[in-house]
This record gives sequence, structure tokens and C-alpha cells, in this order.
Amino acid sequence: MRIPDDRPHDECGVVGVYSPDEQAAEEVFFGLYALQHRGQESVGIATADGERIRIRTAMGLLVQGFQESDLEPLTGHIAIGHTRYSTTGSSLIQNAQPMIARGPGVKIAVGHNGNLVNAAELRDELTEWGIAFHTSSDTEVLANLIANAPAESWGDRIAYAMNRLRGAYSLVVLVAGALMAVRDPLGVRPLCVGKLDGGWAVASETCALDHIGAEFVREVDPGEAIIIDDRGFRTLHRRQTNGRRASCIFEHIYFARSDSILDGNLVYASRMSMGRELAREHPVDADMVIGVPDSATAAAVGYSHESGIPYGEGLVKNRYVGRTFILPDQRLRELGVRTKLNPLPELIGGKRLVVVEDSIVRGTTSIPVVNLLRRGGAKEVHLRICAPPIMYPCQLGIDMPTRRELIASNKSVEEIRDALGADSLGYLSREGLAKAVAIERERVCMACFTGDHPIPVQLEMDKLALEV
Repeated sequence: MRIPDDRPHDECGVVGVYSPDEQAAEEVFFGLYALQHRGQESVGIATADGERIRIRTAMGLLVQGFQESDLEPLTGHIAIGHTRYSTTGSSLIQNAQPMIARGPGVKIAVGHNGNLVNAAELRDELTEWGIAFHTSSDTEVLANLIANAPAESWGDRIAYAMNRLRGAYSLVVLVAGALMAVRDPLGVRPLCVGKLDGGWAVASETCALDHIGAEFVREVDPGEAIIIDDRGFRTLHRRQTNGRRASCIFEHIYFARSDSILDGNLVYASRMSMGRELAREHPVDADMVIGVPDSATAAAVGYSHESGIPYGEGLVKNRYVGRTFILPDQRLRELGVRTKLNPLPELIGGKRLVVVEDSIVRGTTSIPVVNLLRRGGAKEVHLRICAPPIMYPCQLGIDMPTRRELIASNKSVEEIRDALGADSLGYLSREGLAKAVAIERERVCMACFTGDHPIPVQLEMDKLALEV
């Protein structure tokens, strides 16, 4: 049995490159490096040269699955790449992406970040069309829907698929002579476009564009599909959205890298603003502010600036440890946290600490962190959380526990504080969070705090519902 660390997990990261030379696979490879934080279960790259599509997928991290020799067969001037953390389907090689789909005279490769809420219904329909499925991923469903759409042009195929798909999806789609990118009408998951020297790139985050030397141009609009081919970059289809937006708020809190731009704002600046709002909403008399690295570091700096309490590093993170999978024993759980984090007793000994954290899900990481700081000599530990209490699981692309496992759905704030062993506990309010990211509350998805998804969903969707 494995227990993931106490964080919500996003499904995936995607990259696409249309390059004037034959080095598209290499550029996608380095773009995926920047998005490794978005998925660590599997990785894949597909390329096209105008005639053929070639693909390689592997389990694990990018550096585990791809060596330089693995890139040599992936020739072509167009490429897409994908890093995966599963929200629909098991962690198996057959569910690794990109995925290939075939239709009448059509072959495509697709990389997907998000989650379809009507995947089972669509798969049943496609099965009646005579299409066989070999994975438990909703990506295979949407790829086959595009490849077998009753239409001739790519614009009509994408339009047909977007009319049928319900949920969150940011896609990169590779065909023999073109690269396409598609974002769902609510814009739940991020997707952006950049200009390369003589070519174009698309990616989940702008940090991936930076890594390959592409200049950020703009985000793909919600409901927009773009195409990049020998005619350049242009909009292929645009679905009416009536101005509705539902960007995932957790992209700003935790998922995105701090050097990425989301919804027009630098993520680092948004997280600093979260810290400032926390200091206004939950002040405390303390000696030092520290952040749980790395996603809460900027918020801790913001809290320090607003409160006037000095900022310091009280925890050191092991940079070579990713997600931990450990037995459900409290001693081993704490050992898993110590593998990632270590306190600095010389700096925190005898001090009253404000400890800024991005979120609390089960509480299984926060308890060992508090214990680490206590053993390091901290006199007081005051937890400040950048997210409001997480009370509902997400059904739009974040892998979260069931509601009964979410500590905030079963306990009051004071009961949570007592369970974590902290001296005080303060969550950022929904209003404070919206103010920090400078987006109207009606334009972000806060379903994990409110239970109000922007589209109708089942209360508890099974990530293994498509198992074959």
C-alpha cells in the first residue's frame, strides 16, 4: 500500500514545439524538465516529420525514462511531450502519454492535462462505433473522439469534440504536418503560447517556454483551439464561453512554478500577496516567519513583509527527493517527512515561529512538520495556511483524497489545530485568496473549498472507473 505525501496532485504537464529544424524532440525534452513538478509517474514524447508520427513513453521521471540515445529516433520538426500524474486511470505504462488514436485516414497523438467528467459515457458511445479501448485513461477517449469525429477539417473535428467533452482539458495534439493546442471553455487548466526563433511552442506553464528560449506571447484563451503549421500560428476554432471563467485556484497556490505567469500575474507575486493577506487576517506575536519549502516560501516572505516579523529559513529541503510513497505507519510517515525536510535548530531554537504552508489536505504532513520544529527547539509553532480549508475533493484534474479523508471536512479549525499540535492555526479566507491573485471570485474555481464545481459532476468520481 502506498500513501502519497499530503498535497493535492495535478494531473499533468504538456509541451508542444513546431520548429524549423529537426530538433523538436530535444526542445520538448527540455521543456518537460521545467514541468516535471506537474507529473512524475510517466513521461512521453511524440514527433512528426510531415509524414510519420513516432512516439516513446516511459515510467518515472524524465531522466529515468529518456537518455540521449532515446531521442535520436524521434526525428521531425514537430513534437509534443507529456508528464503524468494520474487522476483517471492507473499508474501503468499503457496509460502513459502522449497517446495515439486512429480514425478513417487519420492518425494523431494527444497529450492531456485535466479530467473529463463524462469520459465513461463517451467511451460507451465510441465502443458502439466499433472503437476498441486499451487503457483506463480519459485521454484515450478524447483522442479517439477527435480522430473519429464525423467531420473533414481539423477545425470541424475539434469543434465537434469540444461540443461533446465536459470537464477540464488542456491538450496538445500532433498530426503529421501540424501542432494543435486546445483549452476547455472554462480555462480550468493553464495553457500558453510562445515564439521560438523561426517556430512556435505551447506549454502548460510559461516556465517551460523560458527553458527552451521561447518568448511568451499569450495564454490560449478558454474555449480556443489553435493550430501551428507551415502557414504559421492561428486560431482554428473558438467556442463561445459567455465570458465565464473557472481557472483552478490551486495553480496559483501550489501547482505552478513560482516563475510562471498565470492569468496575467507572476505566480511568485501572487503567493507573496497570499502571505500579506494571511498576516492581515491572522496576526500573531512571534520571532520568525518561515515557509515550508518550496511552494510556501514566497508567501512566507509576504507574511514577513506585512507583519514586520523577520523572515528566516527554519527548514531545509532535500532537493533530490520527489513524492514519497510510504507505509501507513506514523513513525515511517514522519521518517518520510524527515527525508524531505530537516530543521535548523541553531536558527529556530527558543523562537516563536510563524510557519506558512500552502495547504492542509489530510494533515499527515503537517503533523510531522510541527513535530520536527518542536524537536528543533521551537518555543511556539503558529501555522498559517495559504488555502482555505479543503472540504471537498476536486473532480476537474486534481488527485485528492475522498471527502472523509479530508481533515477539514470532519473537524473544526480548532480541532485541526489540536490534531496538528500547533499553538495556533489560521487559514486564508476565500475573499483574501481571490484578492491576492487579483481575480474575481466568479472567475476562479474554488470547488475544493465550497463543493460548487463550475459544471455538474458526481460527488465522488472514481479515478479507476475506466479500468479495462
